[in-house]
Amino acid sequence: MKQIVFATGNSTKAKRFSEGLLNYNIEVVSLKDLNLNLDVDENGATAIENALIKARACYQKTHMPTIGMDDSLYMENVPKENQPGLYVRRVNGKILTDDEMLNYYINLVKQYGKDGRINCKWIYGLAVINELGEEYTYTWSKDNFYMTDVISEKRNPGYPLNSISKYKDIDKYFTDITEEDQKLLNTNEDDVVEFIATHGIKNFEVHKEDANEIVR
Repeated sequence: MKQIVFATGNSTKAKRFSEGLLNYNIEVVSLKDLNLNLDVDENGATAIENALIKARACYQKTHMPTIGMDDSLYMENVPKENQPGLYVRRVNGKILTDDEMLNYYINLVKQYGKDGRINCKWIYGLAVINELGEEYTYTWSKDNFYMTDVISEKRNPGYPLNSISKYKDIDKYFTDITEEDQKLLNTNEDDVVEFIATHGIKNFEVHKEDANEIVR
């Protein structure tokens, strides 16, 4: 089985694609698994640029296939100067705790939303570097949800905003989504998993008609 490193200190994020990549005979390992810390200046102008910064730093330390990922958040009717953008957890130079994040974003919903809700959009950037050092990038977005000023009773460690985010189609918190809901909403990110498998591991050819068949 091949291994690929997810360049993140967030243990929950490190598991994001692990189940899907196992179908491609690829194991995701985290920085924690390797006893590594990355101290990088995420000064890119886009999520893709920050993803590349993290992936390059990790690859330089490990020389293993690497995933780097970043995201940006945009909220309807929120003025430009208050848009989270790339700084979802950092406000006025301070890194917020999970509880501080929830309070901050609930206040944004109350200030700029309507009837206790506000439409939002995530834009994701992902970079992979294979064992030869070749770089590839991918981006996708999610806008089928809104944030509310009422907190769910459940929490997803590492993803505090899931407790105030709801899918529009089924009006359920991200924290309450079942496997059946995921199929209905098509939230499995199979396209992202396939991108990682086909570009992150050199000389792997993936057949779309049988994702479990790997040809070296």
